Formats: sequence, structure tokens, C-alpha cells
Amino acid sequence: MRYLPGQAQQLPGHNRQLAGYQCTHFQFDVSGGVATLTLDRPERKNPLTFDSYAELRDLFRALPMATDIKAVVITGAGENFCSGGDVHDIIGPLTQLDMPGLLAFTRLTGDLVKAIRACPQPVVAAVDGVCVGAGAMLALAADIRFGTARSKTAFLFTRVGLAGCDMGACALLPRVIGQGRAAELLYTGRSMGGAEGERWGFFNSLHEPEALSHAALTMARGLADGPTFAHGMTKTMLQQEWNMGVDQAIEAEAQAQAICMATNDFHRAYHAFVAKRKPVFEGD
Repeated sequence: MRYLPGQAQQLPGHNRQLAGYQCTHFQFDVSGGVATLTLDRPERKNPLTFDSYAELRDLFRALPMATDIKAVVITGAGENFCSGGDVHDIIGPLTQLDMPGLLAFTRLTGDLVKAIRACPQPVVAAVDGVCVGAGAMLALAADIRFGTARSKTAFLFTRVGLAGCDMGACALLPRVIGQGRAAELLYTGRSMGGAEGERWGFFNSLHEPEALSHAALTMARGLADGPTFAHGMTKTMLQQEWNMGVDQAIEAEAQAQAICMATNDFHRAYHAFVAKRKPVFEGD
């Protein structure tokens, strides 16, 4: 492949700008290739509703076509991340639904996690204060998590009479913090403090509350400035290789890396190295 600056092409339907997207149930801002998604009901610790679940799912499903977004930050307004499903707007109505209605809801919530994991952009969660239930699953679905010492993360489904196997928790949490630790949290529903979360590997690092947003944005901007096509490939392989044997994974990575070697960004990096300058990646 010849290095052809500015020659990246998009298939019809795969070139969408989301910077002007107007959200109904949360804040959404795009700057420098980074989208910041802020859950915005601070007076109730940013709970989710049926409508906000659906809007979040639809937004993350649109991200693979968004050429102006290279990384995403999820955070909460005020001093909390997310208190999970709203007791009055979700929990109460669920007690009145029949089985098909209940299954439609649980599939909706699971589809949100699938969409976060399937979008090619790295997702950084900035978690302060309360992060429980579905909120904990939003954080868990992210690629990177930053917290604070006062973060309180709980998979509290068992405390409302439900199983811990919600939105993929039994698959995702053991892979992040280990089987025994995940089992404890999912059986008891207890809160995991910030320091404990960092020690167990749930949080990549802890920050002072006033510095948390800056830390998450700095990470996201660094990723957005990198070889974003390759980042998307890394994210894809991180998900797919869970279901592969080692030999399959090695072959899959050989194919994935060969694809990345055919990108302009690979050529840019080489020419920048030869010229003794920093490469400027464009994601193609």
C-alpha cells in the first residue's frame, strides 16, 4: 500500500458527524475528537430511566459510524457517577410487567453493555461517589476506569432480591477483578471502596475529585491523538479473544496486525521515525 495522505474513503452510511447531536436524557459534548457523556440528574445521583437506557444504547450503536469521535468519556454530574435504575421510574413499573415485558427490559439493558463494548472508540469511565447497579455495569463496560477515594461501587442486585447475573456482570467482573472477588461482590451486593477498587484492578488509578475529569479527558485525548484505527482493532481483539484458544488468538492477532500494517497510520509512523519527528495519526 502506498502512503496517500488525505485519501481515506468512507463507505456510504459510514461517515457520520455526531458533534451536533442533541441528547434528551444526558449531556453530550464533543471536543478534539473526544465525546464526553455526562449522566445529568445530580439531585438523584444520576439514575437511569427506560428512556435514558434506550438513548444511551442508540448513541453507542451510532458511534462506529462517527468519524469525528475517537474516544469517549462517561461521567456523572455532581459528586456521583450513577445510582442505577431509578426506583420510581424503573423498579416500580417493573413489578407490574409480565414476563415478555420483563425480558424486553433486561435485553434492553444488556444491549447497552453490548453497544459500549462493540463501539471501536476506547471508553474511559470517570467514577466519583456512588456507582451502583446499572451504573456499576456502565463503568465495568468501559475500557478504562478512573476513580476517587470516595467512590463506592456496588453490584447490589441481590439486595433487591435479584441475581448478580445482570447486564453481563458474571462474565465481565471476574475477568477484571478475579472470580473469588467478583463472587463476593455479586453475592453480597456490598460496596467496594475506591482504594479497594484500585487494589483489585477495577480502577486503573485514583484521583482527587477535582482532578478526576481532567485525568479522564487527558487519557481520552491521548487515545484520540493516536492511531485510532489500530485502537479499534485492539478493542475488537480484547473482546473476541475471550472465546478463543491461545493458538486461535495468535492467528487472529496475526491477521489483525497485518490489516493495521496496511494503514496509512503505519506508514506515517515509519516516515516520522525516519524524519526524527513525532507522527501525526489520522485514523486511516
